[in-house]
Amino acid sequence: MNLKKWGAVLVVAALAAGAWGCKKQEAKEGQPAATQAGNTLKIGFLGALSGDVAMFGKPTLEGMKMAAEEINAAGGVLGKKIEIVEADDRGDKQEGASVTQKFISRDQVSAIVGDPTTGITKVAAPIAQKAGVVLLSAGSTGPGVVETGDFIFRDTLLDSIAIPACIDYFAKDLKFQKVAIVTSDNNDYSVGLSQTFRDAAAKVKEIKIVADEKVKDGDKDFSAQITNIKAKSPDVILFSGYYTEGALIMKEARKQGLKCSMFGGDGLFSPKFIELGGLAVEGSMAALGFSPEQATPETTKFVEAFKSKHNGELPGLFDAQGYDAVMLLADAVKRANSLDPKVFKDALAKTKNFPGVSGTISMQANREPIKSPLSLLAVKDGKFVLKAKVPVKMD
Repeated sequence: MNLKKWGAVLVVAALAAGAWGCKKQEAKEGQPAATQAGNTLKIGFLGALSGDVAMFGKPTLEGMKMAAEEINAAGGVLGKKIEIVEADDRGDKQEGASVTQKFISRDQVSAIVGDPTTGITKVAAPIAQKAGVVLLSAGSTGPGVVETGDFIFRDTLLDSIAIPACIDYFAKDLKFQKVAIVTSDNNDYSVGLSQTFRDAAAKVKEIKIVADEKVKDGDKDFSAQITNIKAKSPDVILFSGYYTEGALIMKEARKQGLKCSMFGGDGLFSPKFIELGGLAVEGSMAALGFSPEQATPETTKFVEAFKSKHNGELPGLFDAQGYDAVMLLADAVKRANSLDPKVFKDALAKTKNFPGVSGTISMQANREPIKSPLSLLAVKDGKFVLKAKVPVKMD
């Protein structure tokens, strides 16, 4: 989320670094955190546990804890138990920078999982890269993340892979032709997703972008944008932002008599989207890298364990991706036979066909994941249900 200026983030990061530098437990520069971690392999959770994007952070942490418990019950990794170190960045970039520095300098983590959002991940990545600590985001999908350096990874289905698959499905299976785009232009995730859609749509002759509107996170009135969109009679609205604005946009669309549905990424995937939008969001779709329906054996085992732990509740995307993130890190540590992030990052980069609960995962040469299949979920009778499993090329 773009809540603060980049300059302020750098100031906070510098202040945090200076403050923690006075601590006796500070890691020596260049020394692997794992060599000082005692009997545990520390993995930091970076995400929101309060605020507007806590709906993404809380389940990510829950999935991480499940994975750690499972690994520890089986004896740990290389003789070490996994310890999840958690903090609440509140969905704020300055706080994200401060938490990242704390994890590295005070807690001496070997890896960080998070943030689930693109904006905060892009703030945390340079800090982790400079310190030589692996950062694996279990949620960010926008551009400009792994480009930071060779310690930066993610395990989520990328917009650059998901969007072309969805556009093909729209054109061939749903016979959509006209799309209206709505972008929240103060949100990194939204800006990136919209541009990815434009680029992919330009390659599909059946799809035409008939409107391209701008809003901002926090806006409440979308009447002007919907009036413009209605005049173009689109088959679907692509909204690239988060669930709060998405729900309000659809309520305005229904108020003005617009009948088409909304499509978006995992930013729409929240019970709050349905709670806020009510009947207005029926039929709206979200492209995700996970669905508990039509599960693989790995997913089935995870779903049953989650249901047992949470009174029958089904896991969601961020539960699954948080779980997979810890499992991927543990797998890399084992294959590298090393707790040093400077060593196991190379094993992580070579991950191929990892049987994750959120799909089969392979890392490309640029440390970006390829995952298959894509799950397209739609709101039906007040719940997200699987609409289609869309295959993704794994080469």
